[in-house]
Amino acid sequence: MILTVIDTHIFHLCPHYDGKTGKISLHRVYSFIFSSYNGTIMFKVENKPKFSPNPKLRLMDQVREVLRYHHYAYRTEQSYCQWTLRYIRFFGTQMHPRDLGVSDVERFLSDLTVNCKVSASTQRQALNALVFLYREVLDLPLDGQIQPIRSKKRPMLPTVLGIDEIKRFFRYIEGNHALMAKILFGSGLRLMECVRLRIKDLDFDRKRVHVLGKGNKWRSTILAHPIIADLQNHIERVKALHHRDLEEGFGEVYIPGALARKYKKAALDVQWQYVFPSKKRSIDPRSGRERRHHIMESGLQKAVKRAAHRAGIDKRVTCHTLRHSFATAMLENGINIRVLQELMGHADVKTTERYTHVMDKDLNRIASPLDSLDF
Repeated sequence: MILTVIDTHIFHLCPHYDGKTGKISLHRVYSFIFSSYNGTIMFKVENKPKFSPNPKLRLMDQVREVLRYHHYAYRTEQSYCQWTLRYIRFFGTQMHPRDLGVSDVERFLSDLTVNCKVSASTQRQALNALVFLYREVLDLPLDGQIQPIRSKKRPMLPTVLGIDEIKRFFRYIEGNHALMAKILFGSGLRLMECVRLRIKDLDFDRKRVHVLGKGNKWRSTILAHPIIADLQNHIERVKALHHRDLEEGFGEVYIPGALARKYKKAALDVQWQYVFPSKKRSIDPRSGRERRHHIMESGLQKAVKRAAHRAGIDKRVTCHTLRHSFATAMLENGINIRVLQELMGHADVKTTERYTHVMDKDLNRIASPLDSLDF
């Protein structure tokens, strides 16, 4: 039996602004320090109020305020704001979402499926945006289960390029786009993972790439030896570009808010610079500061599509096709599927198992019954 005694009882009075009433109230934050025979255990019990947006702001500004308070990505902010506006316009601009309910949300989501013919993932994204709007912004959680007409999710096999097709493809892509395409195929990165690579993420000695993937989860994958020299030369040019920016009084790059506050000069360090920076500096939409961001992903997407067309590849080739081709080639080379799951950053191994359906299983050695017939 463990005897536990309360040694200390501390509470702090923390001011809290209520955006709805405009009043400031004090909330107690309790801290208890427990001790036992096997050491001291500390834990804190907090009576933390829910964040409320400023009621004086317009609805869309409130949505942005709450999204930024919860540190949502800028792309998520754009997407959620777009769906909120689309939802408002669906019922007429004079109707406020506060006056709508679950049945109206179901009607809107069903219309996306029936009339707009959107995919299941698009409908799910719209649902997430509206749930956020009602729960976090309007403080009116949607009661009950929302049951709109669902878009059917059609399982599709990944498109994969063979070795000969890959060789033809790389003959028709050049410059930085060729280097990025080689990273996609050689390391299995997603499009935005490649675009957002920073200099510090490349480990040339260990031939590793450290990737910040979906859900802000880090993983490590391989760095192909044939592109190391080209990457090192490219990074030297990036450093020279950064040096010119510093001489002109700029040189900042975006880094996450907490790190920016902790390390004041980190945004100017070369290690935080993007591996593939844009040609021109631009204004950060949130901070308003002039910075050099990474290149637009659309340039690589167009280059991949153009190279596949010139190579005469009669498949729907996208940047993700190169990632699919990496995974399939690794399985055909005998890599363990669990190891591949880690390299790809899949949360569920079932996602990785899709590639077993398109990998080469020596089907060329199997004769079709039609081959034995003489026409």
